[in-house]
Amino acid sequence: MTVREIRAVWRGLAVLAGCVAGALLVWATTGFEQELPDKGFVLRYEKPAAADREERRFLQDRGLPESTLADLNAYVDLPYRVTVVARSCSGEGTAYDQAERQIDLCYDDLAEEREAFEHAESPHPDEDLAEVVRETLHHEAGHALRDALDLPEEDDRAEEDAADRFAQLMLLRGHPEGEDTLLTAARAYDLAAAADPTPDPADEHAPPATRAESHRCAVHGHAPSRHPELATPARTHCTATWTAARDAWTRDLTPLLRR
Repeated sequence: MTVREIRAVWRGLAVLAGCVAGALLVWATTGFEQELPDKGFVLRYEKPAAADREERRFLQDRGLPESTLADLNAYVDLPYRVTVVARSCSGEGTAYDQAERQIDLCYDDLAEEREAFEHAESPHPDEDLAEVVRETLHHEAGHALRDALDLPEEDDRAEEDAADRFAQLMLLRGHPEGEDTLLTAARAYDLAAAADPTPDPADEHAPPATRAESHRCAVHGHAPSRHPELATPARTHCTATWTAARDAWTRDLTPLLRR
C-alpha cells in the first residue's frame, strides 16, 4: 500500500471510532437534552437551511465533528460543557462564543471552502474540505480552552495566533496524518490569499498567507525529515518555533490534561 492509502485507511478507522465515541457527545433536539454531559466538548446538529443540506450530510456521513471532539475529550478534561453547534449561519462565520461557551460550525462556510478547492481544480475537494473542518474545529477549541484555563487576556491577533498554534499541537500530537491536515489547511489559506490579496485590516486573524506559512513551519519543525520540500533558508527557525509553541501550550494545558 502507498503512504496515501495507509493514511486513508487510518482516517477511515478514526472516523468509525469517532462515530462510536460521538454517540456519547451528540444529542438531537428531540427531548434528550436531560442526557447531555455536563462537561467536555459536545455536539449538536441543527436543521440546515435548504441550501446547506449537503454540508450537513457531508459532516454527518464522515463523522468529522464526532471524531475531532472525541480526540479533544480524550486529551483534555474540560471543567464544564462547551457545545459545538453545526448550523446554518447566514454568513456570520464559524466562531467561538465565550458568553455561551459555544462553537458555531457553519454549514455555509463549508460550501465556500469546497467551492474554493473546486475552482482551484483540486482532484479531491471533499477530502480537502474534510481536512479544513478538522483544522477549524481544533482552532476554535483553542479559543475555548484559553477561556477554560482563564489565561491572561491578549490582543485579538495574539489570541488568534494562539488558537492556530493549538490546532498545530493537536494535529501533530502523535498523528502523522495531522501533517497532511495542516498542509491542506495551509493550501486553503493560500487560496484565500490569492482570491483577496489585500487583507482586511479589521480582521483579528493574521493574513491568510501568514497563517499558511505558520502551518507549514510547524509541520517542517515537527518532522523535517518527512517534508524535505519544506526545507528553505527562511524556515531554519521552524524547529525551535514549533518546540516553543508546543511546550507553551502543553504547559498551559497541564491543569486539564488527562492522566
